[in-house]
Amino acid sequence: MAEQRGDGRGTGDARERGAGEARRRSARPEEARAWEDLVATARRTVSDGLVVGTSGNVSVRVGDIVLVTPSGVPYDRLAPDDVTGVDLDGRQVLGTLVPTSELPMHLAVYRTTGALAVVHTHAVHATAVSTLVSELPLIHYMAAALGGPVRVAPYATYGTDELAENMLRALADRSGCLLRNHGTVTHGATLAQAYDRTAQLEWMCRLWLTASSVPGLAPSLLSREQLTEVEERLRGYGQRG
Repeated sequence: MAEQRGDGRGTGDARERGAGEARRRSARPEEARAWEDLVATARRTVSDGLVVGTSGNVSVRVGDIVLVTPSGVPYDRLAPDDVTGVDLDGRQVLGTLVPTSELPMHLAVYRTTGALAVVHTHAVHATAVSTLVSELPLIHYMAAALGGPVRVAPYATYGTDELAENMLRALADRSGCLLRNHGTVTHGATLAQAYDRTAQLEWMCRLWLTASSVPGLAPSLLSREQLTEVEERLRGYGQRG
């Protein structure tokens, strides 16, 4: 969702609506560190062109608490004292800023997977692809890093349980999906992993759109068997020790 409603700092309305009372409790050291990483990741989505303004949102799970970007606050204005956190039922336990309107999507991922981080963006190429197909064609083997062919969740209004349910179906056995006419959702064991999956997904969408735009030609695609072979190789990818 494009949460571009101002940052709520001028009148204090966002803080008051988010709190309904005084600040819940102070962030614990591990939550403060996680918030710092979350803010850095959110800012990176802007600097890397994956979102415009305050569109998109980022969250990270610390124990049973989900830290999440607040609604309508530019990421470059977020400070350590702005930490915003809810429990897995969505009750706010940290901060006074209103959590992102896409909180139902984030919580749905944490309740149904072992993910510890979620990144949602409105990346332009991925969003464009979401309007054209029901599944991203197998243009590149990095689809295996997301668990297989990337599905497109049917459209639903932002911030709704319907959208969260559509997303979960598209994410079954996957770590990323597209949201029709909306954007991307990826999750991972860390913020870095979730972000990398978002960047890879946007790159694959851009690649497919570029290859598909050549008049008179159609891009070659990988088979499911070829993708399965890559999945096997990826299990041993990277450094060990």
